[in-house]
Amino acid sequence: MSISAIARITVPAVIGLTLLAWLHVAVGRELAADIDDMVEVEIATVAIAGPAGPPVVLLREPGAREVIPIFIGITEAQAIIRGLRGDQPRRPMTHELLGDVLAGAEVRLERVYVDAIVDNVFLGMLELRRKGDDTPIRIDSRPSDAIALALKAGASIHVAPQVLEAARQIEYEGLEEQVVTALGITVAPATDDLRDALELPDQDGVLVSDVRGPAVDAGMEPGALLFEVNGRTPGTPMIFLELVRDTPEGEDAHLRYWQAGEEHELELSTKVPSPSPRAQPQPRQEEPGVET
Repeated sequence: MSISAIARITVPAVIGLTLLAWLHVAVGRELAADIDDMVEVEIATVAIAGPAGPPVVLLREPGAREVIPIFIGITEAQAIIRGLRGDQPRRPMTHELLGDVLAGAEVRLERVYVDAIVDNVFLGMLELRRKGDDTPIRIDSRPSDAIALALKAGASIHVAPQVLEAARQIEYEGLEEQVVTALGITVAPATDDLRDALELPDQDGVLVSDVRGPAVDAGMEPGALLFEVNGRTPGTPMIFLELVRDTPEGEDAHLRYWQAGEEHELELSTKVPSPSPRAQPQPRQEEPGVET
C-alpha cells in the first residue's frame, strides 16, 4: 500500500479520535444569554455592509420587518453562499471538512447561538451532542463559522435579544446574482437561459432552487417560478425576502407559483421552518496518483 493511500485512511481516523477526546474536555465559555430568551432565526442570504464593506450574513427573524446582519469573513461568506446555492466543491473545503469530521465521529451539531456582542465583536457558540449522550457540549465559536456549519448540518440558529438590537443598526447592500432563503424556500434570479432550459412562462418572478419544510409538504419543488407573494411580484430574490418580511404579524404568507405547466397557491407560516441537513455530495472518482 502506498504512503498516500495509508494517509487517506489514517488521517480522517486520527482527526475523529482527536475530536472525540477533545469533546471530553470542557471547552470555552458559558452562554452569555438565557436560551429561553433567544430568538430562532433563518439564514436568508449574504450581503455587504455598506459600500465596499465587509460581508454580512442576513438572518430572518419571524414577525420582524428587519433582517439581522452579522459580520462574517470572506471565507465564511463563500461557504454560506455555496450552501444556499447547493454547490458542492470538488474536494471538501474547511467548513465541509469539519462537518464531515463531526458526522464521522458520530457527533451532531444541534444548535448554534449568537449570544453576545462585546466591543463590536459578535460571539457565538456551537451546541454538539455525541451519539448516546444526553448532555450537550457547548464550544465557543465565531458566529460566522458556526452559521456556515449550521447550514450544512441542518442545525437551528438562535440569537440573543441584545445581539438582535445591536445588529439592526448595521446597514447593508445586496449582492448581484443574489440567492435568498425565506420560509424554507431558496430563490435565485430567473435568467433567460434558465427560463428556456426549464420552459418557464414569460412572467416576472424568481426561480425556486431549493425547498424545505412545509413548502415541500405542500408540493412545491425546485424549478418552480414563484411569481407572487401576498399579491405582489418578487422581481428579485431580495424583493422576495422583503415581501415575506412585510407579511402582517400573525398572518400566513400567501404565495402563487408556476410548476409543471400549472399555477398553484400556497399559504405558509412565517415561523422559521425546522432545519434539515444539506444533501451530501457523492464521492468523486479520482484518477490514481492525482491529488485534488
